[in-house]
Amino acid sequence: MYWTEFLTVALIHLLAVASPGPDFAVVVRESVTHGRRAGTWTALGVGMAIFLHVGYSLLGIGLIVSQSIVLFNALKWAAAAYLLYIGFKALRARPAKAVTDDLHKEAGERTARGAFTSGFVTNGLNPKATLFFLSLFTVVINPHTPLTVQAGYGLYLALATAVWFCLVAMLFSQQRVRAGFARMGHWFDRTMGAVLIAIGVKLAFTEMH
Repeated sequence: MYWTEFLTVALIHLLAVASPGPDFAVVVRESVTHGRRAGTWTALGVGMAIFLHVGYSLLGIGLIVSQSIVLFNALKWAAAAYLLYIGFKALRARPAKAVTDDLHKEAGERTARGAFTSGFVTNGLNPKATLFFLSLFTVVINPHTPLTVQAGYGLYLALATAVWFCLVAMLFSQQRVRAGFARMGHWFDRTMGAVLIAIGVKLAFTEMH
């Protein structure tokens, strides 16, 4: 009965998650810099943050945030500040003396908790995600759809997001791929830092529609 609605939700989510954004940038950076384990934990953090968006969307809190300029701006500036922080941190990367040794060293420095938190905070504080899930649960999904069914959609969205970014982590954490990025040395980190800063600045100027 709800298959058509589910397929619509799945298609919209696929288009949204496949477009490069802060989630993609942070997963790629963690995967290349720290390896598959860190990249996977970052992806799982992004996926778990989806439950946060789904939860407040079902409770109607997302509607309150979307209608409050103060709350929206607070969320927006918190997200922008976090992206700017990790972006500027990446810009300070120094040249590595030995590519292989540096890769192993970096892979051992990142804790699962740190990587997970990085992914969770990046997605959880993104006001664009708030607006996306709000529109999804108010426009695309029929308000009369049972909450249990809507919760099922939310579970799918979280799992699909986690799986997608785990695949991204697997791709960018391959030794050959990492070695290719590592040959560019600190310039990769600086480039990713610049990307995160650009996304943070763009986010800071996001207007509520």
